[in-house]
Parts: sequence; structure tokens; C-alpha cells
Amino acid sequence: MDFFKYRNKLKPERGKLLISEPYLPDPNFERTIILLCENNEEGSFGFVLNKPSMAKVTEVMEDIKGFEGFAMVGGPVQQDTLHYIHRHPDLEDAVQIKENIYWGGNFEQLLFLLESGQLSSSDVRFFLGYSGWSAGQLEEELEQDSWIVSDLLSEEIVFDTEPEGMWKKTLKVMGGRYSMFSNYPKDPRLN
Repeated sequence: MDFFKYRNKLKPERGKLLISEPYLPDPNFERTIILLCENNEEGSFGFVLNKPSMAKVTEVMEDIKGFEGFAMVGGPVQQDTLHYIHRHPDLEDAVQIKENIYWGGNFEQLLFLLESGQLSSSDVRFFLGYSGWSAGQLEEELEQDSWIVSDLLSEEIVFDTEPEGMWKKTLKVMGGRYSMFSNYPKDPRLN
């Protein structure tokens, strides 16, 4: 099977992963995996799943109690905003991305669930900022081979995989040529 023909079959849409090519020159997206939350005629947006920030969630927003851990850098756009994904199907106004993966919802209810222990830190990911593309921009980047679109989104990847190994692990699971990409050195001059 031709690698490029396979890759182009998958369209970027809600619930897909965007995996950066190993040689993507943009430092904002080097070896990143993005959960795509929306892709339509107006543009696309999602969150980088594997780029921890240096800020604890409770330092970013003191109202959040019952959450242990760091916020992720969701992307380079509006890094002064806080977003979240979770695996709580009953959170009011949440948008289902895929089975057991939801975006947003009633923030006050989320705070109550965290503080009361009904939702644990492992059930929520907070993001500073997001990744966004204007209309047609993501499609152009796909044509330039900047991203691999994958349908391997799972609860385990989002909530249970350590960020440091997520890019490599996901490519290995995809197999074939993608598995080779997982071993591509960060700096090919050092190979």
C-alpha cells in the first residue's frame, strides 16, 4: 500500500488526531499530537495533547480544587485562555468528541465534581490556549505533508498516556512507515 495514498484517505475532522511529521520545522508543533475538536468551512481547532506547561492548574486558576497536575499547552493561540477535555458524559453542555472524550461543558459543575472527588485528575486535561487554523489552512498544511491524520483517538491515548512518549507510541501503534517515523532523530545531523 502506498504510504501517501493511505494518509490522504483520512480527512481532518472532529475526533481525529493530527500527528506532526518528524521534520515539521514549527517549534510550536514539534513532535506533537493534536486532538482535533472541529474542522469546518470556517477553520479548524484542537488541543496539543503532549506538551505540558510549567504551570500547575491550581496556579493558573485558584478556583480549581481537587486537581493535581500541570496544564498542557493547547497551542500557540490565546494562551491566556483555559480549556478542558474530560471523560464525564453527564457534564452539562459538553461536546462529545468521541466515545468517553468530551470537550468543555458547565465549568461550575466541573469544579464541583473535582472538588467532591466524583471526578479525578486523571479524568480531565486542562489546556492553556489552543491550536487553530483559518479556513483552508489545515488542508494546505496537509498537502505540504506537515501532518498525519489518524483515527486512533482513544481514551487511553488522551488520559492515560504520558505526554513525553505519546508521539512516539502513537506512531509505533500505527505500524508500517509510521513506526519508522517514531525512531526519526530530533536532529538528523546527530544520526
